[in-house]
Amino acid sequence: MTDDQDNPHDQHEHWKHHGVQVIKGDRLDPNTAQTPGMFRQAAINHARVGAQKIWAGTVSIQPNAKTGVHHHGELESVIYVVRGKARMRWGERLEFVAEASPGDFIYVPPFVPHQEINASPDEPLECVLVRSDNEAVVVNITDVDPVEQPEEVYWVDPIHKHPE
Repeated sequence: MTDDQDNPHDQHEHWKHHGVQVIKGDRLDPNTAQTPGMFRQAAINHARVGAQKIWAGTVSIQPNAKTGVHHHGELESVIYVVRGKARMRWGERLEFVAEASPGDFIYVPPFVPHQEINASPDEPLECVLVRSDNEAVVVNITDVDPVEQPEEVYWVDPIHKHPE
């Protein structure tokens, strides 16, 4: 404990103002790094709650829309699909593709060029996004010549067989 928390009253006051924080869904901050075709809003970051090691927020993509190609530097990203159908393309020329539905998680490693696509023609894609640092690093890439027929990648392991 720090010296100012030796007194139980001081500790109580410290936790009251610096303990758990609830960020209401209608109080998210759109003042964060953006990528063309997507709308990000921050819920958890250093500026809002004092987060030291994570950034969290929401992202929405309109029907049939796709984002610009980008990466997030050294950060790892996790995307949780809440509503809609996500199609992810990634690689030097976006030569790989996979899809995710509500309840699915997507992991994006550091420096991987990628593009999020709303695979639905009539429903918005809504996701929760978490990154491994408190700053929303976004590096937009404009010089990618995408492959038009990306190679579909399946998660295949002893439990998940390759679809025939």
